[in-house]
Amino acid sequence: MIMPDRQRLYRTHAVVLRRRDYGDADRILTVLTPNYGKLELIAKGARKPTDRKAGHLEFFGHSSLLVAKALAWDIITEAVSVESFPALRNDLDKIGRANYQAELVDSFTETGDENQPIWDLLLLALQELDALEADSPAVPLLQQWFQLHILALAGFQPQLFECLACDAELAPVTNFISLVEGGVICPACAAGRRDVEPIEADVLKVLRFLQTRSWPSVRNVHVRPHILQRVDNLLYRYLLTILERQLKSVDFLRRLQHMIVSVPPAAPAGSAP
Repeated sequence: MIMPDRQRLYRTHAVVLRRRDYGDADRILTVLTPNYGKLELIAKGARKPTDRKAGHLEFFGHSSLLVAKALAWDIITEAVSVESFPALRNDLDKIGRANYQAELVDSFTETGDENQPIWDLLLLALQELDALEADSPAVPLLQQWFQLHILALAGFQPQLFECLACDAELAPVTNFISLVEGGVICPACAAGRRDVEPIEADVLKVLRFLQTRSWPSVRNVHVRPHILQRVDNLLYRYLLTILERQLKSVDFLRRLQHMIVSVPPAAPAGSAP
């Protein structure tokens, strides 16, 4: 039986998380939507130079789609850009961070499961990443904040306030963290354990702050670079423990940052070599 057009077609906003070529000219897109969760859609002819949809279906782009239901992949029949994030696309570091955000969302969502809070989180992170100056200290801070909040929304929020073992409130001292158990353990309960590692009071303080605050209250906070680096390392290893695999986008981002550090600054004009 043929469905009426109004039943076959639906509109949705979407952000492209991943894509792959299919056949001679098509693309399969993995997108996140606010009302339908994560979907796999096909954009027929999207690799043809004359296709009008292709420019509106870029990585990390926020688009409005008209989609036709089909037996296999639903088909994108129309696509219009809502936000293209031009500043983000002109900076390799930001591209790497946006790719990381998209990979985490892809990893923590199931196809067809509606999750409006994760949609809101991803869209906010992309908007802020696009708006921030490339050298702003808020750029790496946004990444750590994003990680902690997607962990919470996905059900993997680490326990940072009470001891996992005895439920006592954690004192502002060097405690211990278990990445496998997903939380912090007080010194008394950690005695003799080899499966935990120390976590400094300042690192725990930053983790708690990022976990419990909205982005506007975090944006202008200054965190010492070496503390933020430890937070970054800890969160990354916690994510690897949960996902049980490497994250391709992080490998790219770290290679890029190593290249930036390795390249010496250009000499001022007219200076001696």
